Amino acid sequence: MKLSDIDNEIHKCNLCIDLVEKFPQSKTVSIGKENDIVILGEAPANNGWRKSGIAWYDENYKLLPSGVVLQKLLKLIDYTLDDIYFLEAIKCFPKDRKFLKECSNNCRKYLLEQLQIINPQVVLTLGDVVTRTLLETKYAKFGDVVGQCYNYNEFVVIPIYHPSPISPLSYKGNAKIFENVIKEQVRTLHK
Repeated sequence: MKLSDIDNEIHKCNLCIDLVEKFPQSKTVSIGKENDIVILGEAPANNGWRKSGIAWYDENYKLLPSGVVLQKLLKLIDYTLDDIYFLEAIKCFPKDRKFLKECSNNCRKYLLEQLQIINPQVVLTLGDVVTRTLLETKYAKFGDVVGQCYNYNEFVVIPIYHPSPISPLSYKGNAKIFENVIKEQVRTLHK
């Protein structure tokens, strides 16, 4: 099976038909230069890469504010946005945040198939919904798991704060994680 085959399955899926806005014929994977790191987001931004075709960019090909923060964070580990793969846990745009859990449960099989094909070494999960979707880990609050390493199948999952500049933790809360935890994981990849 190929990533394009999974995209075709996603386009045919109707499990969340009344809960989401679909993006016909769009890709659900943004392919980077290397497959060792995957960043896993929650759901496609209504103004983001599903319309532009490029992760972290708007339809006018301008880097979105979250992309600016993420680019700074990736620079701490000598990567760029072009180097990494990017996926969303939810493949379509939920019409309301109250549908996130149901949609993420419905999309989980596609996510796991994509990760199996990409075969990353490290997956960075952006936020609580994504982390719970992938790991199915029980914890009281997201801050309890941020920056921790979890072995899942053949890769390491590291939950991080979403890079949205609206959050005071987007750069400040993630910088030490990138400088220490993620940088160490990257070092082990290249040994």
